[in-house]
Amino acid sequence: MKHRKFGRSGIDVSEIVFGAGAVGGIVIHKDDATKREAIRRAFAGGINWVDTAAQYGNGKSEEALGWLLPESGAKPFLSTKFSLDVEKLDDIPRQIEERLRSSLARLNRSSVDLLQLHNRIGPKPCGRVMTAAQILGKGGVAEGLERLRDKGLIRLMGITALGDAASCCEVIRSGRFDSAQVYYNMLNPSAGRVMPAAWTGHNLGGIIDACRASEVAVMAIRIFAAGIIATDERTGRESMLTANTDIAEEERKAKAVFAAVGSGQGTRAQAALRFVLANPHISCAVIGSAELGHIDEALQAAAMGPLPAETLARLDALYASDFGRA
Repeated sequence: MKHRKFGRSGIDVSEIVFGAGAVGGIVIHKDDATKREAIRRAFAGGINWVDTAAQYGNGKSEEALGWLLPESGAKPFLSTKFSLDVEKLDDIPRQIEERLRSSLARLNRSSVDLLQLHNRIGPKPCGRVMTAAQILGKGGVAEGLERLRDKGLIRLMGITALGDAASCCEVIRSGRFDSAQVYYNMLNPSAGRVMPAAWTGHNLGGIIDACRASEVAVMAIRIFAAGIIATDERTGRESMLTANTDIAEEERKAKAVFAAVGSGQGTRAQAALRFVLANPHISCAVIGSAELGHIDEALQAAAMGPLPAETLARLDALYASDFGRA
């Protein structure tokens, strides 16, 4: 397992992070023996980071990790996330601390390495969307996280860079956060490059450049697009995190991608992971697994290395035609 710098934190993180989320769901939906084996295989393969969130399985992911990690004997880096109700922001720092302490109780820990804001970021507050002012202003999210860091309850502060790209970049450029979860995959790599005019999708342009400029670690998420890239099988847990698309459109694009990539680059999931690892500005890829074999598959893909330049060039041509439609 290769390692990469986690922004300016001084941490070297494994290229693959074990994602304990709901879409893969292995530590939420499987029996205890399978959960144990998933953790064992991940750590045996060199993974040194586990990522979860309070909302994954309504706390079940954190609860499972609360006994799985101590039992494993390993001491990986651990990150979790919190969401805030935009309609109830009377005391943001207090609300963040309450959510963290609930997470710590489920995780059976006194602190976590990274705590991340799970809300989306945009120019106007609504639903789950918070503004840059609510995050960076007096009494805002950044201040609340800084207080927790001062108390020793967290080591690093992060955001989920979803929503409006310009608003996300404003938060990143503040220099107050250590990491950003960034949507990045074969169907939508816009966070890390300028997309051709014909390409359609939720444009997250500029986010990875902003992270580079501020030495903010990039945690690539949804690298399988909720599983749509990896397989034609559907679990019913698929959900769209980006605008201007739907499952049918993602399936159309995925079909075109693998017609262009062809054979010889591993399974669909392996090609997707190798695509992400081809970007040197990404610190790590967060992998969600539904089955034990998915962990083995990811470890093998990391060992294969990034996709070759000629394959990436074929994908560039595909973006220029909006996956064969233009």
